[in-house]
Amino acid sequence: MAKINVRVILKFIGMLLCLEAILMLAPYIVALIYGEGDAMAFLLSIGITAITGGALFYFFRNARNEVGKRESYLIVTSIWLFFTLFGMLPFCFMPNSLSVADAFFETVSGLTTTGASIIPNVEALPHGILFWRSFTHLIGGMGIILLTVAILPMLNHQGGLILFNSEVTGISHEKLKPKIGETSKKLWYVYISLTSILCLLLCVGPMEPFDAVCHAFSTMATGGFSTKQASLNHWNSAYIDYVITIFTFVAGINFALVYRAVTGDVKRLFSNEETKWYTVIVVGATAVVVAGLYVTGQNSSFEETVRVSLSQVVTVVTSTGYTVGDYVAWGPFFTTVFLLLMFFGACAGSTCGGAKIDRLVVLAKNTRNEFYRAIHPNAILPVRVNGKAISHEVVSKILAFILVYVMVLIAGSIVLTALGLSIEEAFGSTLSCLSNIGPGAGATGPVGNYAFIPDIGKWTLSFIMLIGRLELFTVLILFTSYFWKNS
Repeated sequence: MAKINVRVILKFIGMLLCLEAILMLAPYIVALIYGEGDAMAFLLSIGITAITGGALFYFFRNARNEVGKRESYLIVTSIWLFFTLFGMLPFCFMPNSLSVADAFFETVSGLTTTGASIIPNVEALPHGILFWRSFTHLIGGMGIILLTVAILPMLNHQGGLILFNSEVTGISHEKLKPKIGETSKKLWYVYISLTSILCLLLCVGPMEPFDAVCHAFSTMATGGFSTKQASLNHWNSAYIDYVITIFTFVAGINFALVYRAVTGDVKRLFSNEETKWYTVIVVGATAVVVAGLYVTGQNSSFEETVRVSLSQVVTVVTSTGYTVGDYVAWGPFFTTVFLLLMFFGACAGSTCGGAKIDRLVVLAKNTRNEFYRAIHPNAILPVRVNGKAISHEVVSKILAFILVYVMVLIAGSIVLTALGLSIEEAFGSTLSCLSNIGPGAGATGPVGNYAFIPDIGKWTLSFIMLIGRLELFTVLILFTSYFWKNS
């Protein structure tokens, strides 16, 4: 057995559970304001979470803050798992409580910013629970570890950097400041600032303040939970569609680049290759959808067709998953287009899911080079992104990532078909959960939900959402024998 610092892992879990208990105070206050019977659910949840976290931290408070590679993978995975287990308590204690499987699914969907739901009518939920659903998006969007590193000075060292790299998405992670804690603070500053601005803009429109706050959380986290069963269609407002589409698009960009743009370095944002590819994909997909709707005679006014198409493309490629249009009802061609967008995802370093465009850029350029080498075998052609050569090691890791991504997609689809789902529903649901989108295909499409799936399927999809959020290797490496062996 490898010598893993178990004490520091339990210490961190304790600290993070105490933090989660503090965060639960926000929905508890909302529950008290509206007085709908869910306040006690939060009070019990806060008590259980605080006591458990406090006990763990007290007993292991003297543990050395030494975090290596093994500890980082265990800490990140364990914290996300424990955050979910204790975060689901309000769903278990609320009036008309959910089953354990349903509560876990809904919570992990919130924290991973997937937005898949098993609740048939969200408008029947009390306001405190609705707030907590959206608040989990805010917490998980930028990352639990990133939040912790930002507020706990004890992690502002090499161990914090290792944890940071284990959670943040993409093939490379840009440090805005020499200390990782300062970088985390800057990213959270951008995140919260944009969320606040969006909230104010939504309040100007037809949304009530409560709905505006919840949708601001969901939008910038690219989560997709709504306070209304019809999602954005409830308001039927062009203003809301455009505002949320713009901020959703911004949320799909690397937040480090957004920070640099806000602080004056706009050139780096617009010259970044991943951002360019992201923009081209959005514009191109929107044009295809608009043309398809006109060809199939499903268009209304030109403005509405463009708006709905753009909103649906952006919400899917960024893994937000709001319901603006029902691409399943539009036909199989449109379903295929949106499933493809689910796979792409948006930019690394954002709150989005999917394979990430930076990986696809590298693979596209590497494939081009392989075609050239077929004719000129002695040619030396490095893969360059943003003027920098990408090492063969990174290209190899990307190929491994895509292979594992596809294998998980196939395995999840097989499990769901074995449970009675159609191929379309199984594949769409697995891809949606793996890419942290929300809506899938068939009965799990934009106007459906996941309530009909058997508990085994919900547990399977919950696991897939978790590994999708942590980009596969952070979780799956724990199931390898060599992880637990001494090197």
